[in-house]
Amino acid sequence: MSQTSPGWRDYLEMCKPRVVLLMLLCSLVGMFLATPGMVPWDILIFGNLGIALVAGSAAAMNHLMDVRIDTVMARTRNRPMVLGKVSNTQGAIFIGVTGVLGMAILAILVNPLTAWLNLASWVGYGIVYTVYLKRATPQNIVIGGIFGAAPPLFGWTAVTNSIDPGGLLLVLIIFAWTPPHFWALAIDRMEDYKKADIPMLPVTHGEAYTKLHILLYTIIMIIVSILPFLIGMSNILYFISALALGAGFLYWSLVLYKGNNRKAPMETFRYSILYLGLLFLALLLDHYILPAEHLTLI
Repeated sequence: MSQTSPGWRDYLEMCKPRVVLLMLLCSLVGMFLATPGMVPWDILIFGNLGIALVAGSAAAMNHLMDVRIDTVMARTRNRPMVLGKVSNTQGAIFIGVTGVLGMAILAILVNPLTAWLNLASWVGYGIVYTVYLKRATPQNIVIGGIFGAAPPLFGWTAVTNSIDPGGLLLVLIIFAWTPPHFWALAIDRMEDYKKADIPMLPVTHGEAYTKLHILLYTIIMIIVSILPFLIGMSNILYFISALALGAGFLYWSLVLYKGNNRKAPMETFRYSILYLGLLFLALLLDHYILPAEHLTLI
């Protein structure tokens, strides 16, 4: 590996921008669902900027700690730190600057609670999951999923400065979504995980066991996804959308479970990303059609 001067694209790639964008969508929905009106512009701008910076810092921490693993896996072998474009020192400085800047923005310009929650998530994903859970147990995604499920709560607390049942329910939706989402990818990349000695569920328990659990978690996820309607947090538009999107996820989980389609793991993975984005957009659209008095049930 030859050390070259890193460019901004290398640092951007370390932040996992597509993942962060999906997180910001969930954060935005959390913000808007926390209020019957418009989110204050300062919270909208500085809240999401701070959340994005802390999330990018945690993602970069993942790059720094996983260089050995990333070198082995085809999916990650061209990452900037693997290729030597970004040194360990440069990566550590970038992680520190983005993380501290994001925390400062949240603490000073939003509220301390949102800053503390982001710090907890950073520690959970950047250290607990990346350094320990990922290498320790095939339930790494299930246990560690709570850290990645927090963005809508960040958005909620940025507006309310409190932890409320509505924000926690949004977290629960993403928490239930994470295992079938990531295990589908893990099946497709199972040989890579074997080479890297990472105990993902398909590696430790086999494809059939993992496919069954994807199906079971998909059913759990669908049940959880309709809870906002059942408690009066959303209306019929969201309910229909959740059922329709859930039916699509269930279809791909069944295709994957039957095992007759070699493309099913990646198709399921891709659909899972579309599912989450559309589900939260449906929540957002439904919120502004929903009569304001219903919000008192949250």
